[in-house]
Amino acid sequence: MRDFVAKLPGGTRIGVGGERVAHNTTDLDYVALEGDLCGRGKRFAIVVSRFNAFITERLLAGAIDGLVKCGVVVYGEPFFKDIELVRVPGSFEIPSAARTLAETQKYDAIICLGCLLRGDTAHYDVIVNEVTRGIGQSAQETGVPHAFGVLTCDTLEQAIDRAGLKMGNKGFEAALAAVEMANLKTAISGQPSAHKSARSRPPSAINKSKIRKRTRPSKKHKH
Repeated sequence: MRDFVAKLPGGTRIGVGGERVAHNTTDLDYVALEGDLCGRGKRFAIVVSRFNAFITERLLAGAIDGLVKCGVVVYGEPFFKDIELVRVPGSFEIPSAARTLAETQKYDAIICLGCLLRGDTAHYDVIVNEVTRGIGQSAQETGVPHAFGVLTCDTLEQAIDRAGLKMGNKGFEAALAAVEMANLKTAISGQPSAHKSARSRPPSAINKSKIRKRTRPSKKHKH
């Protein structure tokens, strides 16, 4: 059930707060799957970089806070129940650790936390690209959602702002994304297989089941 529904210009209705939402436009009616923020009964792994620990420890605190607020069970650091904490030397090592954790299929989502600050050489750009690619590739190939909480900032001030000050805490946001994606995966997995339904129905039937066009009654002309 939705917490509220907002009606936008053009007939669009958007609801927030539940698992499914109906978007109604003037000509179309369809239902979208969404994950909720209930983390009860799910397990999460957090991979955090020790480099720039002044920042990453703040991100870690934010991530744990976010998971707890979503109902994930925590006994107290360092003895976690539904949270597995893994520390790596730097952000470059995050994808490898995340991939190893994801391949165990023990976790509903992986949260990746780190901090990269731009320097005077091209080292920053190389690491940023590899970390981003590695985390994305791990998520795609293992099927386990990965939340990206690696800061890529030009200055230390920017990183501090994003680790709990002016710009919020990106670790907290990554935790919420992990919970939502874990639930979305569950919701999608519970739907009928797309390729099986495609084989059993003609294309026209598939289109009509996904999008139902509203037909306006034709006006009767008096003779």
